[in-house]
Amino acid sequence: MVLSSSANAGAEGAVRDGLTVIKEKCVGCHIPEGENAFSRISHQRKTPEGWLMTVGRMQVMRGLSITDEDKRAVVKYLADKQGLAPSETEGMRYAMERRLNTVKEFEEPFSQMCTRCHTGARVALQRRPSKEWEHLINFHLGQFPSLEYQAQARDRDWFPIALNKILPELSSRYALDNPAWEKWLSLAPKADALVGDWSFSAHMPGKGELAGVMSVSADGSDIFKVSVKGQYADGSPFNGDGSAILYTGYEWRGNVTIDGVTMRQVFATQGKAMQGRMFEAKHDERGLDFIAAKQGSQRLLAVQPGYVKVGSETEVTLIGSGLAGKPDFGRGVEVVEVVEQSPERIKVKLKAAANAQPGVRNVTVGTLKGPSLSVYSKIDAVKVVPEFSVARVGEGGGSTPKVQGRFDAEAWGKGADGKPYRIGVFPAQWKVEPYDERAKEDGDVKFAGTMQADAGVFIPGDAGPNPARKMSTNNAGNLKVIAAVDDEGKSLTGEGHMIVTVQRWNNPPIP
Repeated sequence: MVLSSSANAGAEGAVRDGLTVIKEKCVGCHIPEGENAFSRISHQRKTPEGWLMTVGRMQVMRGLSITDEDKRAVVKYLADKQGLAPSETEGMRYAMERRLNTVKEFEEPFSQMCTRCHTGARVALQRRPSKEWEHLINFHLGQFPSLEYQAQARDRDWFPIALNKILPELSSRYALDNPAWEKWLSLAPKADALVGDWSFSAHMPGKGELAGVMSVSADGSDIFKVSVKGQYADGSPFNGDGSAILYTGYEWRGNVTIDGVTMRQVFATQGKAMQGRMFEAKHDERGLDFIAAKQGSQRLLAVQPGYVKVGSETEVTLIGSGLAGKPDFGRGVEVVEVVEQSPERIKVKLKAAANAQPGVRNVTVGTLKGPSLSVYSKIDAVKVVPEFSVARVGEGGGSTPKVQGRFDAEAWGKGADGKPYRIGVFPAQWKVEPYDERAKEDGDVKFAGTMQADAGVFIPGDAGPNPARKMSTNNAGNLKVIAAVDDEGKSLTGEGHMIVTVQRWNNPPIP
């Protein structure tokens, strides 16, 4: 992610209007069409990251000379005027949020023709008329003339399939004109509605749950100062300051330095709700799921932790905004004591009856409904999340950092109806093993990296040839990821699959 949200940079970028920059920098190739419209440019809609990639491509492939400030102004102008409505990004935000281990299925022939090389989200986060989609297909073949002969395309008549099957699908599914976009333009809230304090709940794989308050103050048109004060469940702090910018009336992009580490914020804001992901600028695999409610509104965000065992007592904390009244955790679960209560946080001591039925309970606070509480008698199965992941070697004298593997162990139970249900994330002991006989023969466990046994964090090996390996190959590997969860002396294990591979040299804002 290279979108800047520095407050100063944003203010400087606003000195020159994006339309002014387009008229100055782009009309040499893009013909004015009247009413501030331009050929090609005005016939597409994209996310901020999509427009950033477009300007970057003009720099690399067409020799465009543009300052960073002017680039920011162009991206801001186009994302606001020709963006996507919130409903148009649903199901595809994983790419902008850098959830790079997401496995998403697409229909044929789209998956074979398009998602072999990049995510389906890169396509789905654009809107074009039929002619522009045709231009894009032609661009692929013109820019990558060997495409039809590559190993993943030479098994089919790529270009005719693209024109005759893919083009009609794209033109219909991702058309430029959409009532949802016009409706959003007319209803989009003002940016100043985001100013104030936000209660948030989050979860970071390898670290656990956290909660806190994010304070937002205005620092210019669609520019904000941000202060975060939070704490993990283990007591360690999560504090920092930074800035953010708002695109398209709801696309929040921030840079916040947390305890000396810069983290990106990619959130969707709607009304008094905010949701998305924060991740380290230099390590997008190190990230956390984030959900927030503006203080003064009424919303129940999370129950931390989200489970209790039959016949036992435990403390849980409800996170939200406008929380009032005694919480209710459903049948068989008693509130023994309210330890702490405020509009943003309620800590209670719970007891699950010895005869409580295992399963999921709806949690309420007054009239507020929100997340659930899982009641369990025993753990039936353990799942490694993500089930499949990719880590990457790095460093070793080079400039490319390692990409870690980061995992959670999810415990699952069976309800009274015999159906499985998710209990929650549990502490686990972690290790890796060879995925198959070839991995065992090649010593992948020894060379590919090290798993932190208590945290579920895998640190890959160094990049470059390794003389200690057969044929001095690199430290790639094919590994099983194994989590062992203790349930009152009984150890249950779950398995995942991790590929440790080479560096990612091309790392665009939308992969």
